[in-house]
Order: sequence, then C-alpha cells, then structure tokens
Amino acid sequence: MNYTLNQLQIFLKVVQTQSVTKASEDLNLTQPAVSIQLKNFQDQFDIPLTEVVGRKIHITDFGREIAEAAENIINQVYAINYKTLAYKGQLTGRLKISVVSTGKYVMPYFLADFMHKHSGIELVMDVTNKSKVVESLENNEVDFALVSILPTILNVEKLDLLQNKLYLVGNAHMKPDNDNPIKEIFANLPLIFREKGSGTRQTMEKFIDNSDISVLKKMELTSNEAVKQAVLAGLGYSIMPLIGIRNELYNNELYIIPIDGLPIKTTWSLIWLKGKKHSPVSSAFLSYLAEERAQIVQKRFSWYEHY
Repeated sequence: MNYTLNQLQIFLKVVQTQSVTKASEDLNLTQPAVSIQLKNFQDQFDIPLTEVVGRKIHITDFGREIAEAAENIINQVYAINYKTLAYKGQLTGRLKISVVSTGKYVMPYFLADFMHKHSGIELVMDVTNKSKVVESLENNEVDFALVSILPTILNVEKLDLLQNKLYLVGNAHMKPDNDNPIKEIFANLPLIFREKGSGTRQTMEKFIDNSDISVLKKMELTSNEAVKQAVLAGLGYSIMPLIGIRNELYNNELYIIPIDGLPIKTTWSLIWLKGKKHSPVSSAFLSYLAEERAQIVQKRFSWYEHY
C-alpha cells in the first residue's frame, strides 16, 4: 500500500458526493485529475471500492469502510497540525460555515481580518441554497450558517450582520425611453426566478403574492450568478439582492426599476443552534464579530447606503 493523503481526501469526497463531477468541483480539481487519483487509489485494493452502473458511481460496502478509515486518518492529520500550532500559542481548529448562495458576496468580508489574524484556523465554507444550509445546521454539521431569512423549523440564536435589499432589475441597454407600467414590463419579458429552496425565490414569491402583479412568463435558474447573467443577456427581469450586482450597476449594465413595495428588506444574520457548545475557534469568531461588525459594515459596505 502506497496511498497518499491527497488520494484519501479525493476518495472521501467522491464517497460524500456520490459523484466524480461534484467531487472535482468541491476540490477545485479537474474531473480527469480526480478520476486518475481515484483509479490509482482503488488499484491498491483487491476488493472493489466503487462500481459504475450506467453512468452513476456506487460505493461498495468495503468502500464505505475504507472511506470511514480515510476520514479518521484525515482528522488525525488535522489534529497533528492543530496541536503543533497550539503548542506555539496560536488559535487552531476548524471553522465550518454554511452560506446561502448570495451570501458569498457578504461572508468573506466578515471573515478576512479574523482569518489573517489566526493563520492556524482552517475555514470550511459551503455555499449552497437555503434548504441545504438549514439541513446542515439542523444536522449539526456546521458551526454557523449565514441566511437572509430565519428558518422557522429550528430553534436558533443569531447575530445580525448587514441589511439585505432586493430590487427589480433589468438590462440597462434595453431600458425604455419612458417608464413602462409594471404589468407591461412583466408581460413583455419573463420574470427570472431562483430554484425552489432558495431564500431569494421565497422572498420574490411572497412579494408577488402580496402585490397586484400577474407574471405571465417565468424562467427558473439554479444560482444567483446564472440569474444575473440571464438578465445581462436580456432574457428577462428579476428581483435580485443589491449585494450581488454592485459592479453591474456601476458599469451601467443593469438598472433598478422603480416599483412600489421595493426594495424588499431583510437581514443577513449569522445563526447557530440554540444551546450549541461552541469550540474555542467558533467562540473567538463570535466575539470578533460582536466587536468588529459595525466597523466592517462601514469599511466594506458604505456604498450600500447610496441605494
């Protein structure tokens, strides 16, 4: 046996995602690189670790046992690294955060200085839709989650970070000379929605239900970035978080369409399970945010107040 730590990490990620494609995305590697390392790892065993049926990969019972052992080995390696840094007097450990997709424009700014100050901390941040964020929090797989709509099914505590504003936006190059009635706007081009399970979609649907608006055409896309690109291409309009379209507004590629009831305002909140026993790392991060969040908002998001 001559397997490497890298092969263990790749195999474990394939087992967790049940997909070479998803594993390569999570690890920021190419699919061929993952496939080669997976094959090299499997070739060291006489018993199959995986089976391919059709085009889908399945993990054998033996493969799952190896994956469990691989996870224990990886955790021991992390423990060695943490103990080494702790011996030097540095704060060490993992900080796990699950972030709703639009939160990727928010969370890094609240992490940057903290991570620079504590180089011994390993950050694991998963960016996904709201339903998966809530699921990871419910399963106690993460320390914190960043959401703009608080989950109703969980008992959580929170720390508010930043206001979230959502506007109706369109392609600036297709802006009409005269302001069109809102019903005419929606009749001409589709309203572009996020996928079900998205907090932005939930907010959009609530606004439409509470307003006298009939949406004749709809389009559904599975990420905020995809929605933005579709609007930029002139495929339709969407109600989008201001936080993700700053550059496009500055460059006059998108424009905000004035409409009664907008912007919709919610709050970006860092949440955690009520009663959770925080690790030294997560406790330190909470203390940091409590002291520094106002300065971070002023430094990083002052442009936000102009809208």
